[in-house]
Amino acid sequence: MTDTPETVNWLGLSGRVCVVTGAGGGIGGAIAATFAAAGAAVALLDKNEAACRAAADALAARGTRAVAVACDTADPASVDAACARVTAALGPCDVLANNAGFLSPGALASLPLEAWNANIAVNLTGYFICAQVFGRAMLERKRGALVHVASIAATNPQPWSGAYSVTKAGVAMLSRQLAAEWGASGVRSNAVSPGLIRTPMSEAFYQHEDTARRRAELVPTGRVGTPQDIADAVVWLASDRAAYISGEEVIVDGGVTQTLMGMIPRPGFTQASTR
Repeated sequence: MTDTPETVNWLGLSGRVCVVTGAGGGIGGAIAATFAAAGAAVALLDKNEAACRAAADALAARGTRAVAVACDTADPASVDAACARVTAALGPCDVLANNAGFLSPGALASLPLEAWNANIAVNLTGYFICAQVFGRAMLERKRGALVHVASIAATNPQPWSGAYSVTKAGVAMLSRQLAAEWGASGVRSNAVSPGLIRTPMSEAFYQHEDTARRRAELVPTGRVGTPQDIADAVVWLASDRAAYISGEEVIVDGGVTQTLMGMIPRPGFTQASTR
């Protein structure tokens, strides 16, 4: 099939200004590249300026209007400055993909308050700050979309990971509340919850062949996900093709969260593998 203007802009994102936080990482970089492939102008935000600049340069080399901005999403002044720079370079924000975050080990019984607060500041408060700041232009123009990267850990506690599950549960509720409050102003808000995704942040786990195999075996579809799997869901939710979807959480995990009941021993109810 020959591409036409209609098929190229099937998602309705051509010319839209899309802001991606944490764009220097695996999932954020894939989201930015997928927005670019859909014809959007892309602002890549990250504390690691070198990483997002390299990604932005690669997109610009392929003809995308792209700008890299160093930004600490947990710092309101930094986000304000980033928004001003993005607006000057590309125009007002049409889409925000809230993705910046981190995971660090820690048992709740001994977790320092500083570590708890640091995780909440980036993984949850940072999402709120970016939604407020970049959402202003959307509310003024009465159109826009926010997509927040949460996690299956939002509804499935991830032990010994400090505040991570708590922050992701907060992200899921933040998205729903934004949808309820901003919907009348033409702004949608949704969340995407990844499952097991192989990214630079999780790469160490996959350096052990047995761990990589066992992780893949946990997933009904038989494989660990990629950043592109998440990017495809984020970009679709941000697009006109999802125009009547708001306040939802899309789980992108290959079905792994549906396996709990299958782990319970029940003689006579075990089916041989179909793989």
